Amino acid sequence: MTSPLQPLLHDETVVLRAPAQAWSAADGAMGAKPIHGFYLSDVRIVSGLATEVGGARGELIATVPHGASDVSFVSVLRELDDASADPKVRSVTRRVVTASGMTETTTLASTLTHDLVTEVRVRLASDLASMDTVKSGARDDPAEFAIEGTTARWSRGAVQAALDAPAARLSPVEGGGIELSWAVVIPAKGEVAVGWSVIASDWDAVVAGVTTPAPWTAPHAPSGDDRLDRWVGRALDDLDALRMTTTADTSDEFLAAGAPWFFTLFGRDSLWAARFLLPYGTSLAASTLRVLAGMQGTTTVDDSAEQPGKIMHELRRATLVMPGEGVTLPPLYFGTVDATALWVCLLHDAWSWGMPRDEVQALLPHLEAALAWMRDFGDADGDGLLEYVDTTGHGLSNQGWKDSGDSVQWRDGTLAEGPIALCEVQAYAFEAAMHGATLLESFGRDGGEWRGWAERLRTRFNETFWIDDADGSYPAIALDAAKRPVDTVTSNIGHLLGTGLLDDRQSALVADRLASPTLDSGFGLRTMSTESAGYWPLSYHGGSVWTHDTAIAIQGLARAGLRERADSLVEGLLAAAAAFDYRMPELHSGDAAAVVSRPVPYPAACRPQAWSAAAALAVAATVAGLQPPTE
Repeated sequence: MTSPLQPLLHDETVVLRAPAQAWSAADGAMGAKPIHGFYLSDVRIVSGLATEVGGARGELIATVPHGASDVSFVSVLRELDDASADPKVRSVTRRVVTASGMTETTTLASTLTHDLVTEVRVRLASDLASMDTVKSGARDDPAEFAIEGTTARWSRGAVQAALDAPAARLSPVEGGGIELSWAVVIPAKGEVAVGWSVIASDWDAVVAGVTTPAPWTAPHAPSGDDRLDRWVGRALDDLDALRMTTTADTSDEFLAAGAPWFFTLFGRDSLWAARFLLPYGTSLAASTLRVLAGMQGTTTVDDSAEQPGKIMHELRRATLVMPGEGVTLPPLYFGTVDATALWVCLLHDAWSWGMPRDEVQALLPHLEAALAWMRDFGDADGDGLLEYVDTTGHGLSNQGWKDSGDSVQWRDGTLAEGPIALCEVQAYAFEAAMHGATLLESFGRDGGEWRGWAERLRTRFNETFWIDDADGSYPAIALDAAKRPVDTVTSNIGHLLGTGLLDDRQSALVADRLASPTLDSGFGLRTMSTESAGYWPLSYHGGSVWTHDTAIAIQGLARAGLRERADSLVEGLLAAAAAFDYRMPELHSGDAAAVVSRPVPYPAACRPQAWSAAAALAVAATVAGLQPPTE
């Protein structure tokens, strides 16, 4: 018997308004693929959906998006048509997803000279499966529907759902589910519409939707490159649909990491996305900082990896179990080595871009706690560098942004043993310490300790991370448990640029590596060099291309004065964006542009994803040469 497999996403249609999302086939139907369904708060409310007119499914001719939360499915109804070549009867089903539900309206239109008498039938099913169950490829038992007139209700635990179908007849379906039916007349040269809606709630939800206007300003003028302008426009729409708050405090918002798997607060992802958006306003950055500060660690808890001053990794409605991976994460999990330094970096950058002084000052105690975490806990062995290790046996084995189990490996493919000190984490920590000192001093506090701490880190980095090979010098991806530099060439080194950790000569060496065809695919930076034994273009962190990863390198190259190198990577991302209809997925294949005419999808990639979408704004800001007012 074949084991369940993780659902593929690349050719499915998604509409969303956090915390709700709907995944379907291109014609709107749900149920043929494991990911299909309408979800709220990581629970699948509708698992099956099929619409028939006159006893037959329409033939799809177009899927027309109206934005991230709104789509139309256009079909011809030839069973009701005459014998001529032109289609004269069609249906348009418009699906709109809100933060708490989904509405569908099917409009039947005819240009025939006589009325058409027919019937519309919609079948729905629900399994109320959790998202981790769906991700594992499994299903739950069918939910039971209670029908009363034109409404139906179903529930399980804290989740409740209600359907309303005006003028419809509702009846149960054998084996589970319900059927909605309408007897309709399509008038001659006219149209008729029927519709239904689902509203759901989850008493265990930890995140909620946002209805206020987006807290950023779109770029004021075209960039001169239609591809970039279209990417930015699509990205802003997606980012608006990804806005969330926590249920504990709805006053501050953040960006959900991505649909479908990470539709919640992730420290690292939300921080990078907010940082990319800074040139267009500081409000989102300020609220993201406050949300994460409100969850900052205050004590030591081994099971959740909480430590005083530490910024969290992810928030879930319940314990997260990853079947087959041996990973079980508590609802609030702190297993990240980089989010704490990135929080400090965002606070400094938001201040530079004009975050109100009183809002910055209110976060200074959290800043001091975050800096202290780097010194007292991040550098667990006192060697001047930040490292991580999972001490529980059921947490994430890798805790940088490349957090898959095989992401840190030697050139021969052997996995590195932890504790692991990642190269980019040292750069974040250096930048956080230096910029944290600047912030403290700007508010009349002493920052001298952190400048000294940062300089000692830089010295230690230069002593331990640099490797020589036939092509020159480059930084290792990491140091392993024995403090040996792990020699794989990876995109991680792009994160060092522009942080202050490298001098001009070192920055040029890193830029040369990034420009090599072993890393630059022509559609963005590969996560791992093609010269490594572990390289594979469809490996999650071992050869694929991540949009945000390339955008970070683009920004770093520009800050280091290496614009020509940055421009080459910008062109690669723009080519990829056009191929993905300007909704960049979480990642795509590392196949070379010289070999394939368009980027190959990574079939389980999230889309939209916050930092992939926000990367469009980072690229646009770099192209426009935007700098914070205080620089």
